[in-house]
Amino acid sequence: MGRVNVFRDLIGIIKDKASQSKAALISNPRTLSLHLALLRATTHDPFSPPDPTHLATLLSVGHCSRATAVDAIMDRLQTTRDAAVAIKCLITVHHISKRGSFILQDQLSVYPSTGGRNYLKLSNFRDDTTPLKWELSSWVRWYALYLENLLSTSRILGFFLCSTSSSVDKDTEEDKVSSLINTELLKEISSLGNLIEQIAKKPDSLNSNGNVLVDAILGLVGEDYLSSINEVSIRVSEFKERLDCLGFVDSVELVCVLRSLEECKERLSALSQRKKVMIESVWGSINEVKDQIGNSKAYKEDEGRLLMMGRRNKVSESARFGERVVMKHSGNSVKFSSGRFLSFNEFSFPAYASME
Repeated sequence: MGRVNVFRDLIGIIKDKASQSKAALISNPRTLSLHLALLRATTHDPFSPPDPTHLATLLSVGHCSRATAVDAIMDRLQTTRDAAVAIKCLITVHHISKRGSFILQDQLSVYPSTGGRNYLKLSNFRDDTTPLKWELSSWVRWYALYLENLLSTSRILGFFLCSTSSSVDKDTEEDKVSSLINTELLKEISSLGNLIEQIAKKPDSLNSNGNVLVDAILGLVGEDYLSSINEVSIRVSEFKERLDCLGFVDSVELVCVLRSLEECKERLSALSQRKKVMIESVWGSINEVKDQIGNSKAYKEDEGRLLMMGRRNKVSESARFGERVVMKHSGNSVKFSSGRFLSFNEFSFPAYASME
């Protein structure tokens, strides 16, 4: 087995050298440094992260011109069948979102929102050449989906999370958040919640436990988690100020988001050892706002009224149409804006149809 692994490693080194030699021969002189830096940063070695020197070269490309750095990375990501190469491509994309120039981040921001090919769709990625590569494949699938969520959330917020080029003062961010209407604020906190839920779904490590590529991923995602939880804190505080003017539907949606966040808490506890006091304070605020909404008189009255209407309607329909096959999705059903309210959507409330 040891000889087989050495042989595979040798093949990987040969592939890397061959790719670099080919790039030197056929690449445009203007983009040669870009392609060589990319190939050197995304080698087949599963035991070494992207070299910081080559990453710095890639990141510096965007300072000079609107180069095709992001396109080159995405092309390599889509054409490789090697888990180590794919992870290094994704790590490079992550570094662009954090430390890339405005031009590179602008290029990255169009993925995958332009309606074309989604280069981050790697749900079918499999590398079964070794047990380690097989396990790293699960990290490739999860990490690509996570970065897709990160880009989506950043578009909704209007800036890249944890980016050194778009960091904003907390007071400025609070002022911006306070100017949002409820639907916009709900959209932002829901998107942040989805991102944090995706973080909590990270794969379990067995063969890859302690692998430098996995450690590099967790380090980058851990920084995003701190930024995300801070953004959630600002929005939870703003909702706390608006509880008296939140409508029932908005209240239900907010409670669902906060409950989903709380379900992730335990799985996220080991992700970051930094700022534990701040993180615990945010979880406390989430629980407090959720309970305040759930215990409010208006919320209970509206919830009880809807449930009672649902029961009455079911009894009435049962008495009049006992032999009828009841279709689940009646045209008169109340439809809430979030897909989380499946249990509510099963009730038929003709009198509330205008709420749609």
